[in-house]
Amino acid sequence: MGFLLRTLITAVAFWIAEYLIDGISFSGPVVTIIAAIVFGIVNALIRPVLMLLTLPVNLVTLGLFTLVVNAAMLGLTALVMPGMRVDGFWAAFIGAIIVALVSWAASKLIADREVAANR
Repeated sequence: MGFLLRTLITAVAFWIAEYLIDGISFSGPVVTIIAAIVFGIVNALIRPVLMLLTLPVNLVTLGLFTLVVNAAMLGLTALVMPGMRVDGFWAAFIGAIIVALVSWAASKLIADREVAANR
């Protein structure tokens, strides 16, 4: 259930990013959902290795280089996902920020509801 919920949250975040940024587009809703699954796999497999390799730069920039890594993961997802387009670094950078903010807000909202339901 958690995987499905995270995938739907990421798909909604992609949809919002597509709406707000001219350089990000999807050819349809099914492509958006499949891209969310691919993005989750890319984040699970490649992001940890990339974070380890960029650890010195991340320490020097006090963690801000993580935004560049997130943009790279979004760009990589667009490279392997037919029907998804990200035009350039800045579209990926801003898109990654939007995806992160929407995912964080949705996760926070869900966690708050679970805490309230357990009381």
